[in-house]
Amino acid sequence: MTPTSFKIDFAEQFDHLPGAPIAEAVIHWRAHPEAKLEAATLLAELTTRLPDYPEPKQQQELHVGAEVSQDRASVQQHHIWHGFQLQSSDKRYIAQFTRTGLAVSRLAPYENWAKFRDEAVRLWNIYRDLARPPEVQRLGVRYINVIRLDTMDQVSQVLESPPTPPKAMGLPIGGFVYQTRFEIPGYAYEMNVVQTIQPPSTETEEKFGLILDVDVFTTKPFVDDEETLTQKLREMHWIKNKTFFNCIRPDAARLWKTDPPTSE
Repeated sequence: MTPTSFKIDFAEQFDHLPGAPIAEAVIHWRAHPEAKLEAATLLAELTTRLPDYPEPKQQQELHVGAEVSQDRASVQQHHIWHGFQLQSSDKRYIAQFTRTGLAVSRLAPYENWAKFRDEAVRLWNIYRDLARPPEVQRLGVRYINVIRLDTMDQVSQVLESPPTPPKAMGLPIGGFVYQTRFEIPGYAYEMNVVQTIQPPSTETEEKFGLILDVDVFTTKPFVDDEETLTQKLREMHWIKNKTFFNCIRPDAARLWKTDPPTSE
């Protein structure tokens, strides 16, 4: 089957949604450092360079291995430091500086792409300065949307292609998980799209959570100069927007064109 034509067209504009249901946005770099990262040194550098991200917390990785001695085998477990997690003073950004890269998350309420991108790149420049990776193995842009619904029946009012029961059976849908991986013809990107539903989780939460998770990522390593990074982030953000607006119904998008109500 011949792949459908796909073109990134920056002339195509997407509606700005001040009340967009973005629960978390993530930009993630996977890059192997050329410089040796030591826990104490990295902690000292992050504390000095990022006073607006106080109280770094060390992350550890569990390693499990087999050890054989005197014809007896045993399982050995040990922890090694993996990196540091930092949270901004306003609790809106989370950064994970690790031995294999950097992940920057923006939590709700989301502001806009330009502010999020610029903050993530600022943190990446610090990581790049400390770790000196010769290239980026993988760059990802991921947006997790959570859309609150009163009933399962409202799924069909939001998704362009909602789940359907087997023909002629008429069974009610109690839940679903759709995960689809897409290649992007003509570009070194792929994308995972997950659509699922979460039931109300607590006595105080009476709404369902319709999750639309869009993850765009590179498929080839690249040398990380400023121009290349800027272009890739712009393209991946465009693909994310194109996907979001094709997954939801146009009348549903209008619900988020105004700011969400605040509790203040």
